[in-house]
Amino acid sequence: MHIIILGTGAMGSLFAARLHHLVDVTMVGTWSAQLAAVQRHGLMLVHPDGRQTNHRFTVSREVQQCDPAEIVFVLVKSWQTERAAQQAAHLLTADGIALTLQNGLGNYKTLVDAVGPSRATLGVTSEGATMIAPGTVRHAGHGQTHLVVDSVRERRIGPILKILRQAGFEVGIVAEAQSLQWGKLAVNAGINPLTALLQVPNGFLADNESAREIMEQTAEEAATVADALGINLPYPSASQRALEVALATATNRSSMAQDLARGAPTEIDAICGAIVQHGSGVMIPTPFNQALLHLVRTAVAGKPWQAELPTVAADVAERLQVLIHQRQQS
Repeated sequence: MHIIILGTGAMGSLFAARLHHLVDVTMVGTWSAQLAAVQRHGLMLVHPDGRQTNHRFTVSREVQQCDPAEIVFVLVKSWQTERAAQQAAHLLTADGIALTLQNGLGNYKTLVDAVGPSRATLGVTSEGATMIAPGTVRHAGHGQTHLVVDSVRERRIGPILKILRQAGFEVGIVAEAQSLQWGKLAVNAGINPLTALLQVPNGFLADNESAREIMEQTAEEAATVADALGINLPYPSASQRALEVALATATNRSSMAQDLARGAPTEIDAICGAIVQHGSGVMIPTPFNQALLHLVRTAVAGKPWQAELPTVAADVAERLQVLIHQRQQS
């Protein structure tokens, strides 16, 4: 079996390292330094317990040079999904299937539009991974992975489930997509923007009272919007789930924190932006998500986000001021 992983960042690297000894894996992307490092020396995976293992597999920049694949994993940033979806359409075998494990809303629809509803499926994962340097990724925390399995795709998804489980991933299946999407969205909204602005690992949000309160309120806003949309989340409490994920991935630097640190675009619009948009549609206020959306956009533009605090909700601004003071004192 041939699997193609679209995405050369932390999650793409983690999945490639865990899967390549079971199947033929090709990792495809545009990050030149990463492609060159893996091609020369293989990929170094730093395990949660500190062990290091080296993994060699095929990497490529050119989609046209890749053999067709029975499975395509889409693990790019949300703003890259349109391009990746078109690549998946070119790469998939006639009976193949593409799986998105991305953050945010909208990625699945883009994938379906490109490859067709019977050749696309959705999953979410709370595995934590951080790029240390080109060619080196740290598996920062284990988490569950869930895939949507229905009668339309059941036969095609069977091989994905088998391979992921053989690779040691904890995989579950669900029949409904929206619950999974919003469940992960709420957690991402609580963790990613705040860790990006403060440039801290996920565990900081669990340890610091002010940060934890912002994380929990942001996640609960998403849960309230989901409830208004008639969507049941896959857990009883969004704030508790965000705290659990922050603790389970305590040493991980979120993808948004990594993106902001290197001046790359972030997924803020597909996360907090999506919550704000849907909240507006059902008349649910989302001040914490609105604040984080505005502040991350400001930071991405290269401006000091701290100067924008007077323009966001007073409760959010006050708590962020406390955090800024604490960070300055430490």
